[in-house]
Amino acid sequence: MGKKKKPEQGGNMIAQNKKARHEYHIEEVFEAGLVLAGWEVKALRAGKGQLTDTYIVIKNAEAWLLGCHIHPLETVNTHAVADPQRTRKLLLHKKQIARIFSRTQDKGHTCVPVKLYWKNAIVKCEIALVEGKKMHDKRATEKDRDWNRQKARILRDR
Repeated sequence: MGKKKKPEQGGNMIAQNKKARHEYHIEEVFEAGLVLAGWEVKALRAGKGQLTDTYIVIKNAEAWLLGCHIHPLETVNTHAVADPQRTRKLLLHKKQIARIFSRTQDKGHTCVPVKLYWKNAIVKCEIALVEGKKMHDKRATEKDRDWNRQKARILRDR
């Protein structure tokens, strides 16, 4: 039997929403597929995706990704109009959509994409049910992060 290939450490990541971890408490995470056009897949292979200021809306029992910017390549078809910020459909199970919808009806809760990545040559989106952080929560998180860095530095220098 041949050796199993180890997955690449950062090779499958396309885009990450770093603001999401800073501004929200992540409560639950889901993996969703994306309905994309051909030019969008090519652009994502070139690393032209961006998730900042992106959010998820549930309409008619379907999940939609709004605000995701996929910059088209210069070699995109001339007869097709490439809209970089069009709404894209997310592929989820009905139970997952119902769970997301019920949780987003609560005050202070929303659903945001955390990252885009490749999984077996298919683009997947990791979405999270989140609750907004208050200013003191952000400060406490930063304080903990700084303390962990100092601890690691002290232990390393011993």
